[in-house]
Amino acid sequence: MARSVHDLSLRKNRGLVKVNCSTLPANLIESELFGHEKGSFTGSQSRYLGRFEVAHGGTLFLDEIGELPLEMQAKLLRVIQDGEFERLGSSQTIKVDTRIIAATNRNLEEEIRMGRFREDLWYRLNVFPITLPPLRDRLDDIPLLVEFFVKKIAKRMGKTIELIPVSVMTALQNYHWPGNVRELENVLERAVINSSGPKLRLVDELKKPFKYLSSGANTLASVEREHILRVLEQTNWKVSGKDSAAEILGLDRSTLRVRMAKLKIEKP
Repeated sequence: MARSVHDLSLRKNRGLVKVNCSTLPANLIESELFGHEKGSFTGSQSRYLGRFEVAHGGTLFLDEIGELPLEMQAKLLRVIQDGEFERLGSSQTIKVDTRIIAATNRNLEEEIRMGRFREDLWYRLNVFPITLPPLRDRLDDIPLLVEFFVKKIAKRMGKTIELIPVSVMTALQNYHWPGNVRELENVLERAVINSSGPKLRLVDELKKPFKYLSSGANTLASVEREHILRVLEQTNWKVSGKDSAAEILGLDRSTLRVRMAKLKIEKP
């Protein structure tokens, strides 16, 4: 979505810079966004241009913005309001012209009520909101997404996939996709890797978590918790890295840990 907005704008000839706020270490967020001067902290051997400077004239996509600490939210608000900031370790004010696109899977109005997100920042960001339903609520999009990802992945790997069996497409459309499009892309990448001929071979066992909804007491959170638990058990509680739960679910390591904490999932 962010790529489409950028490519259709007058800024399309400048860069689209992406930042996943959930994966930035807390002690490096300010440096990553606003840059730093040489010697501004231990290990800073040279000047570093932050993402805002790199995106000057273009677009900065802040994914998972709901994960930003409150202190950093205040600094972000200043850039949005005034279009200026200082690099870490410098008193020189830098002016930037950057379009900001932000995304989150959190309910920011609820986060505001809980004191975890600034209301003034929310109003500044909420100029033109676009609500993208989870993949489970737009199953008709799956065939188009499958065709797009399979073609892209196969080209990258030098393979030719000409046929997607009906049984494979049915399995993909019947799945709950708690990891949304990222999980779908990861599943399809594994499928392409394991396909030796022109027919796509699905290697993931996509069980339908909908069976857990038979009781009215079961909520979406309980479904998500059950699914994450099952994947963690399948991977022997390997959270990150190759063939890990995060990779299977299509989530960043930090995002998965946040969800585990929220859903009270702990290794036995």
